[in-house]
Amino acid sequence: MEPIQIPPVDLKLLAPLLIVVGWATALLLIDTFLIPAGQKKITGYLALAGMLVAALAGIPLWNVGGSTFSGMIVLDPFSLTMTWIFLLTGALSVAMALDYLPRHGIEQGEFYPLMMFAVAGMIVMAQGTDMIVLFLGVEALSITLYILTGFAYPRQASEEAAMKYLVLGAFAAGFFVYGIALIYGATGTTSLAGIAAAMSQPAFLAEGRTLMLAGSGMVLIAFSFKAALAPFHMWTPDVYEGSPTPVAAFMSVGTKGAALAALLRILTLALAPMHAFWLPVLVALAAVTMVVGNLGAFAQTNVKRMLAYSSVGHAGYILMGIMVASERGTQAFLFYMVSYALTNLGAFAVLIALEQRGEAAWSLDDFSGLYQRRPWLAIAMTVFMFSLAGVPPTAGFIAKFYVFTAAYEGGLGGLALVGVITSAIAAFFYLRVVLRMFMQEPVRDLRPELGDGLTVDIIVAGVLTLLIGLLPTPVVVLVERSLVVLGG
Repeated sequence: MEPIQIPPVDLKLLAPLLIVVGWATALLLIDTFLIPAGQKKITGYLALAGMLVAALAGIPLWNVGGSTFSGMIVLDPFSLTMTWIFLLTGALSVAMALDYLPRHGIEQGEFYPLMMFAVAGMIVMAQGTDMIVLFLGVEALSITLYILTGFAYPRQASEEAAMKYLVLGAFAAGFFVYGIALIYGATGTTSLAGIAAAMSQPAFLAEGRTLMLAGSGMVLIAFSFKAALAPFHMWTPDVYEGSPTPVAAFMSVGTKGAALAALLRILTLALAPMHAFWLPVLVALAAVTMVVGNLGAFAQTNVKRMLAYSSVGHAGYILMGIMVASERGTQAFLFYMVSYALTNLGAFAVLIALEQRGEAAWSLDDFSGLYQRRPWLAIAMTVFMFSLAGVPPTAGFIAKFYVFTAAYEGGLGGLALVGVITSAIAAFFYLRVVLRMFMQEPVRDLRPELGDGLTVDIIVAGVLTLLIGLLPTPVVVLVERSLVVLGG
């Protein structure tokens, strides 16, 4: 009998992931035994320190690359860049929570390690090159988000949001598992590279085509749910509205980015031989998502729900970069993720600043006259609204230009036109917020509360949104060097 062969493991390729998981685990114990009640901000600051260390640990790995666990996890420039985006998203969301949790009386130290575990799930999704690993990443992310969504218990809206997300998320997970089973039945492997190799065999079309199409469709449905692509987006407005606002902000960027990063690798590596089959489906999904998301946001007077529908529309724009399946498309995807992360998290931070103690302030009327009360806060929100609308000279303008150009060069000119038209529609509801802030008198007496976390959050997001719009070259160079390695 041959001895069991243990595959070699290169832990240095997992350094950022191991730091995040290890520090989150240690932080649970530190918070339980060493940090007294009422001082849980210390746990938040320690979480920020852990994510900073994880980000720094990735810098020496930029030119290393490679795979581990028998090729099931890969470190390449693409996954490393996505890791930094997830860590940035997690850090800005934790900074929001430092002020939000005590203000609403739900300050618990467990919140911050849970955020770190969610970031770890996202990193696994970006690095995974095997369907089983991707499923583990999806579930690690999902389980933590179910808890975080209901973190404002016993507030009824938070409970309802958590239950709705749990039930629908479990349903989507079922699609994913069943899709993996069908793909394995068709190809005999769960490796992304192995799936593509199996489909290239002459006998495959006759024997496995039907199973492969069905399995691929189910996997696409699962990721469409996670990325909030229409018509699988119906959970998004209710879950975002009921969740604690830092969690909604985190989900709007991180969950979407992780799902689409994993989908990009699946499409460009495992399902590359089926490009002619999945391209029309994705074109339809992107078009419907852009239209439904922006029209849904158009009808909202609740700014939090507006941002939820807006995130659906932006998922359609991001999907355009994925379906091009080229170097240009991948670059557009990464650039859009950077700009969207900064812009959307900044907008949610302003929303938190307006929330009163124990009370939501999400109506458009609450933004009326904001310039008279907090001029710099109104200016920051204007920057974020302009960027989401794609108005120069913001990062959002460069991102949309990048995506539309990639789609046009990839032969999807019609879809790019849909993107331009829906962006024009989106400008209305974004600029409506700006007009309220500058052109109308206050409707009620709201006094925005800004702690250190929110202040830093808004300043960092606002400054970088403008800098990337004015000087996009450094980010462009980064994404040009972050192309997907189709191997491992």
